[in-house]
Amino acid sequence: MTPPPTAGGSPGRAVGRPGGLRVRPGPARDRGSVTAETALALPSLVLVLALCVGVLAAGAAKVRCYDAARAAARELARDEDLATARRTALRLAPGARVQVTAEGDLVRVRVSDEVGLGVPGGGRLVALVVRGDAVARRENR
Repeated sequence: MTPPPTAGGSPGRAVGRPGGLRVRPGPARDRGSVTAETALALPSLVLVLALCVGVLAAGAAKVRCYDAARAAARELARDEDLATARRTALRLAPGARVQVTAEGDLVRVRVSDEVGLGVPGGGRLVALVVRGDAVARRENR
């Protein structure tokens, strides 16, 4: 004969459970903790993701500035006029700033642009200035 079930958690068979297994619910204060942790972690995850996308955009802008400076310096080295070289640089890096300096038979072109690392919704956390430089020797001098 099996002993009758006892109150207070003493050894014995659980009432209504086959095999005598007891199911103890967790403390009431732990209920919903996963939801709360997710609610706290999700904005941080979105922020980190937005910053990663911004860093990739800054890298792409750096490559565009470098390509624009190289193309403009090449045109100036072939004795194209300054306006044509600026148009070429701005076609490759729209909205960028183009600086041209000449030192003897060398032409230096610097293309710089501002890239914002931001958050979804249009806010900007940090503004980075990226630039590309190129130097070319004039061919017909």
